Amino acid sequence: MQRIVIDTNVIISSAISTQGNPAKIMDLVLNKKFEVYYSSEIIAEYVRVFAKPRLNFTREIQEFFINGIKRVGILIDPPASTLPMLDESDRVFYDLAKEVGAIVITGNTKHYPDEDFIMTPSEFLEFIN
Repeated sequence: MQRIVIDTNVIISSAISTQGNPAKIMDLVLNKKFEVYYSSEIIAEYVRVFAKPRLNFTREIQEFFINGIKRVGILIDPPASTLPMLDESDRVFYDLAKEVGAIVITGNTKHYPDEDFIMTPSEFLEFIN
């Protein structure tokens, strides 16, 4: 089974629109089509971003996505790397993917090192098909 780590922007995008690649991926995730990994720091990041007032998500929407990841995912708290990152908040996704041999699915590939396991939602869907 394919191992994945989902960047916050993918989950937020799927909550904003039920159409598009992030929503397709989240549907597959919540139907247990992949081995999804998360860490305590990733959940904290999801919670922080979902709670932003400008996004205006209801508590039900926030809980649906966050609890969904917790329900289907595997919790692992990897050690932090020292690799330079453009956006420090992305380190937790990168480190977890490296630790478990997973693909990071993100809309911000430019924030990550140039690695084959960092994919946009469209690249990931193409990869699995």
